[in-house]
Amino acid sequence: MTDQTPDKHELLARIAAALERLAPPALTAPDFDAAEAFVWSASQQRLNPVKKVNRVDLALLRGVDRVRDLLAENTERFAKGLPANNALLWGARGMGKSSLVKAVHADILQRKIGGARLRLIEIHREDIDSLPVLMGMLRDAPFSFLVFCDDLSFDSGDTSYKSLKAALDGGVEGRPDNVLLYATSNRRHLLPRDMMENERSTAINPSEAVEEKVSLSDRFGLWLGFHKCSQDEYLEMIRAYADYFKLSCPEEELRSQALEWATTRGARSGRVAWQFIQDLAGRLGKRLD
Repeated sequence: MTDQTPDKHELLARIAAALERLAPPALTAPDFDAAEAFVWSASQQRLNPVKKVNRVDLALLRGVDRVRDLLAENTERFAKGLPANNALLWGARGMGKSSLVKAVHADILQRKIGGARLRLIEIHREDIDSLPVLMGMLRDAPFSFLVFCDDLSFDSGDTSYKSLKAALDGGVEGRPDNVLLYATSNRRHLLPRDMMENERSTAINPSEAVEEKVSLSDRFGLWLGFHKCSQDEYLEMIRAYADYFKLSCPEEELRSQALEWATTRGARSGRVAWQFIQDLAGRLGKRLD
């Protein structure tokens, strides 16, 4: 009688092959010379290079001079290998928080601070849980990294903030010396007020529970506040954009159109100013290159 049953060695080889197919792919370090910025894909556990970063020149960011200088100095120290702080940029919408992070990064590269080996890595809010994996990938790379999360906040019942807290604290291994975290948020404390109030009402020691939530923001050594701009600051942004892109428009006409644009949107901000400039350039038949 012929035994058609696979022998033990063949069977074990099949099992090993099946397990290997099921296992997640090994992390491979990307070519950090291939791009200045990357986007972290948590599902694929890889960094995708960004061919062209969507950003504006640092000189175009008006009305935020103080916070601009503070973030630029902090980033420059980090690029030089000196001590620097994680930064939280919080405050009014449309005032250039994320634009400032990208502009400062570009300025560091342009001036070749630290040999122009500073890389910007964006991590999406929903991928915060994967921060430890990302940190492990960056730890031994011969580059410096700004890990950037835009519009960061947490909703009631969301526990992923603990991953961010651990990353900021560094855990047992400590945050890699070549990694700094920058985040933008409309909330100063990243968590909604009702979440903190709920913690206070249900906790055995309410003050300690709220302190646990608020202390997340305290992990950022540098707090930079962005506030709504005045009419003069808004008009200064408009003039700066118009001059930079050589948009020919009489001063009084530019002023009246810009104010009318802001009035129809019920707000004055850097974002509103940029939207007006896009509209103006389109009407003038000019490209914004």
